[in-house]
Amino acid sequence: MTATSDNVAWLTQDAYNRLQEELEHLMGPARAEIAKRIDAARSEGDLSENGGYHAAKEEQGKQEARIHQLQQLLQRAQVGEAQAENGVVAAGMIVEIKFAGDDEIERFLLGSRELASLDESVQLDVYSPQSPLGAAISGQKAGSTVSYEAPNGREVTVEIVSAKPYTP
Repeated sequence: MTATSDNVAWLTQDAYNRLQEELEHLMGPARAEIAKRIDAARSEGDLSENGGYHAAKEEQGKQEARIHQLQQLLQRAQVGEAQAENGVVAAGMIVEIKFAGDDEIERFLLGSRELASLDESVQLDVYSPQSPLGAAISGQKAGSTVSYEAPNGREVTVEIVSAKPYTP
């Protein structure tokens, strides 16, 4: 699968490295550990009433799903430095917007949830650049007003207050 601009996940080198390490751990030591737990639970006998076996199998399923998610993400990742601080909205930026008729400022990361999870002390909403809002504001400058069609079919207008590079 080659990455196209529609499915690229922008990541810093640090985020890419962290996710690569997580993938290697899940595919190596973590897989071996869960296999041992399943074997140990299986040896206890009747699987229909074996809570340990079922819990280990469920954990294995979640782990395999995470492995698949990481493989897909890393395959389509575009690794680079933080975006330039020029006020233009792009993936990897903290964006502040105001919805028409509302004075409250919404602040979020435009990009990958994986990038935002680097600093767990910061709670950020994350919007994909491919989401209706993300697509509408990408490439726009701070001070611009744009409209887009929400998933419910309503026309939504937002003002871009600021766009600054995300630095974990």
